[in-house]
Amino acid sequence: MAGLGASISEADLDHLNIEEYLTADSIQEAPKKLQLSDLLNISPTLTEAAGAIIDDSFTRCFKSNSQEPWNWNIYLFPLWCLGVMIRYGFLFPLRVAILAVGWIVFFAAFLPVRYFWTENMKWKRKIERKLVEMMCGVFVASWTGVVKYHGPRPSMRPQQVFVANHTSMIDFIILEQMTAFAVIMQKHPGWVGFIQKTILESVGCIWFNRTEAKDREVVTRKLREHTQGADNNPLLIFPEGTCVNNQYTVMFKKGAFELGCAVCPVAIKYNKIFVDAFWNSKKQSFTMHLVRLMTSWAVVCDVWYLEPQYLRPGETPIEFAERVRDMIATRAGLKKVPWDGYLKYFRPSPKLTERKQQIFAESVLQRLEK
Repeated sequence: MAGLGASISEADLDHLNIEEYLTADSIQEAPKKLQLSDLLNISPTLTEAAGAIIDDSFTRCFKSNSQEPWNWNIYLFPLWCLGVMIRYGFLFPLRVAILAVGWIVFFAAFLPVRYFWTENMKWKRKIERKLVEMMCGVFVASWTGVVKYHGPRPSMRPQQVFVANHTSMIDFIILEQMTAFAVIMQKHPGWVGFIQKTILESVGCIWFNRTEAKDREVVTRKLREHTQGADNNPLLIFPEGTCVNNQYTVMFKKGAFELGCAVCPVAIKYNKIFVDAFWNSKKQSFTMHLVRLMTSWAVVCDVWYLEPQYLRPGETPIEFAERVRDMIATRAGLKKVPWDGYLKYFRPSPKLTERKQQIFAESVLQRLEK
């Protein structure tokens, strides 16, 4: 009897839940016995729900790839333990020391140039660029970065913008050690924000807050002004707007493709043999992300500078963005998905959720009435 009472109470709860989305007149008593045809009639809805659970291509874009364990027997386990001792007991302290010495040398040279150099501004900007490139090189060395660059090195010239797929904030560091880009970047708190304000502004970087509508207007104006300057550093944009796990590529924002200038695609592909370079900013701070990289054997990466692209006659900026995304995805071996990466930061609208629930409830009741 207790089990019967529990099932009745659950049925009542379900009935009350349906009433939240349908009027009382539209609800009728369901038949006592369900036929197979009743279930088949609602199979499209069930198929959609099952497909969303099984094949969630959006969530898969932002999942870290867990490494398969290889220390599973008595022969391999001692080798694994030895590797852990080397990585954490020798390589990690050595890399921390390299990074610390790099910062000391950098600030000793950068701060006097930045705040006390008042003459010959052209040389001042050139020295600042070289110092930023040097510091990014120190960062890459602290991961034992093995980076192979393909294609011609970017040059300083007006009317061009570089766009790249985005896996982690280290994308910027890897590209910056080769050429001092002015990057469009989300504002960050903590020590990363300090570096943004103190150091990266010297190379013309532009900051924004994705939740502020006014920032978008200001950034758009600054982008156009930057691309017109012949002495400005090359402009770098990550049009996905968020970090993706280097297996997929989400939709590109069209802002970089509305500037009326050459768009130079850059494809970045990480080899996960030693470490997964994807930064999941919702689960891990950038500091811990760097620690994970510094305790790995190495960060292996390929960078391709592709042919500049121009807006074709009759082509919209959205179509232009998709064409460039195709080039990057093909070169880096990424899978394209039709999602906006900003959905990662926002929950679905309650109205949209309620509408889906209402449609499902109506479809079920219509089938049960027959």
